[in-house]
Amino acid sequence: MQEIGKLDQLISALRCMPGIGKKSAQRIAYHLLQRNRDGARNLARALLEAMDQIGHCQRCRNFSETEICLICSSEKRDRSLLCIVESPADVYAVEEAGYRGVYFVLMGHLSPLDGIGPDDLGLDLLSERVNEGQVSEVILATNSTVEGEATAHYIGEIMHRKKIRVSRIAHGVPVGGELEYIDSGTLSQALSGRRDV
Repeated sequence: MQEIGKLDQLISALRCMPGIGKKSAQRIAYHLLQRNRDGARNLARALLEAMDQIGHCQRCRNFSETEICLICSSEKRDRSLLCIVESPADVYAVEEAGYRGVYFVLMGHLSPLDGIGPDDLGLDLLSERVNEGQVSEVILATNSTVEGEATAHYIGEIMHRKKIRVSRIAHGVPVGGELEYIDSGTLSQALSGRRDV
């Protein structure tokens, strides 16, 4: 059996990233080896530190270097608003939009075909958090996919039983979008989610 060389190991390791196939991994490996070995060392160091030092916040499940993340520990956040998202990347996106409440990160969505049920999304922790009594509104900001909608519906039912106000982020025509270029599913969502002006 032929031993795998260091270059092949590097190319194979780079392929673990989403969207990086064999050719892209080869280009990245050759670039790092030919032109940016210091950058590669910095990348390797940053990856090791991140893997060893970044965990999950015990309150919201977002990525954090401490037991309680900066958002959950901030006194400037509105604790009555709890935004539920599917991933830490969604937290970043919602933050960029100016939201100043707190979060709960599901780390996925309901997907029975993939074996992902309510227990895998930390819904017991979510219930404990809501039972503390600070939350008056839950904002469901799951993706506009079949799984995301099913997850939002499931969580919405739980919150209604707890007498918590539930809202869903709007979906539809993007700002600056022209109707003639919008797909029919998006336009249908926009029409059904219309509001008074």
